Amino acid sequence: MPNRPAQSDPFDLVVFGGTGDLAHRKLLPSLYHREPVGQLGEGARIIAVSRRPLSDDEYRDWARKAICEHVADIDQDALERFLARIQYVSVDVAQNTGWETLEQTLAGREGVVRAFYLSVSPDFFGPICSSLGEHNLVTEKSRVTIEKPIGKNGKSAHTVNETIGSVFKEHQIFRIDHYLGKETVQNLMALRFANVLFEPLWNAAHIDHVQITVAETLGVEGRAGYYDTAGALRDMVQNHLLQLLCLVAMEPPESMAPDSVRDEKLKVLKALHPMSAEMVERNTVRGQYRAGASAGGAVKGYLDELGHPDSHTETFVAAKVDIQSWRWANVPFYLRTGKRLAARVSEITIQFKDLPHSIFLPGAGRIAANKLVIRLQPDEGVKMQVMIKDPGSSSMRLREVPLDMTFAEAFNVRQPDAYERLIMDMIRGNQTLFMRRDEVEAAWKWIDPILEHWSHLKEAPKPYTSGTWGPSASIALIERDGRTWHDESY
Repeated sequence: MPNRPAQSDPFDLVVFGGTGDLAHRKLLPSLYHREPVGQLGEGARIIAVSRRPLSDDEYRDWARKAICEHVADIDQDALERFLARIQYVSVDVAQNTGWETLEQTLAGREGVVRAFYLSVSPDFFGPICSSLGEHNLVTEKSRVTIEKPIGKNGKSAHTVNETIGSVFKEHQIFRIDHYLGKETVQNLMALRFANVLFEPLWNAAHIDHVQITVAETLGVEGRAGYYDTAGALRDMVQNHLLQLLCLVAMEPPESMAPDSVRDEKLKVLKALHPMSAEMVERNTVRGQYRAGASAGGAVKGYLDELGHPDSHTETFVAAKVDIQSWRWANVPFYLRTGKRLAARVSEITIQFKDLPHSIFLPGAGRIAANKLVIRLQPDEGVKMQVMIKDPGSSSMRLREVPLDMTFAEAFNVRQPDAYERLIMDMIRGNQTLFMRRDEVEAAWKWIDPILEHWSHLKEAPKPYTSGTWGPSASIALIERDGRTWHDESY
């Protein structure tokens, strides 16, 4: 039986953007899931903040619908207890009104954890934090959580960090990347550092290359306006993919203490080989989806969805990345992400080197190099490709088979959503799975030269048909090195 989570101390979780899409799809359902297991203690309150003029009961009805839509099995008693925790406050951040009502709602609770979650446009991060400071709403037990993107480049990220840092101390700031809250990402740490089997092999002597793929079948949906100012490099690579790369490539931390882990991730970011203009042209591919078929139906191209025929915003990125360290010398990391691809999947593939010598006769068959596949979604699990003797064969014939462990099947328990873990870690003050300021700025330092070079290119991103694996140039990127993308299991 899984351990029952410890009950939280009293807290006030203030969600700015309380009527937004993230609150509807993720935050409220994730928080509800903590109610039936008894993790939300007495005195835990959720205060939704938005511009709409709603009463507490009207917002609770909205929250009930969100939870019923996104949660499969609902405990009605737990749902009623959860809804009773919720209050609503109308604050218009743009007009800077309504703060007095929030002050009254929080008054007398200065001694409990006060967590502000900014589920809003990044343009409002600074104004909200400034207003929280002006209205004396930041206490010693306060935290603030901000969603990516943090800035659009290194300079703007520095400005955002300076503004927030003028109100909150660094240990109070939680920069969230929901990929780091996924169960399989946590198991990557356990696989590496809790098993003597892997860590001795986790280096250039035994690993040929690493692939990190985060693929989506959806297009930009209702985010076209935002997405066209960001693109796949800012939206996915600068945060999600580089964070996954750090966890794969980092040295063993001294402990699981937050700064020990984040110190090692920072070293990886600083060791990334800087991209010169020549390297950007050779080692990166940017693409943009066209009309095609996805998820069983015909879909429009990006430009048609956007309604802007001249956009050069990329919806696909592939890159070959080198880490300048002894552990990873001459081991390329291939990153790939995009929208409207052939499958929805997020995976890390560790490709080991070929055997130095085979003792088997040619008739035994080809010996495939071992491969460790760590899947983050949709089915979280770990799979190891190994060679065995073909069962039943009278002669020595070899066969490649997977040692497969899908967590849901292995443990027969519901895996917590990433936001469940991260929200509760934030309330507890555990920053291990959150990005530190120097990590964010180091990532931008590597990304900025790529953006700069792309901005001078006159050619549009390479087109690819929706429902495929991206532009052909991304296949050439890896195959010119004699390697192939790990697509066969999709």
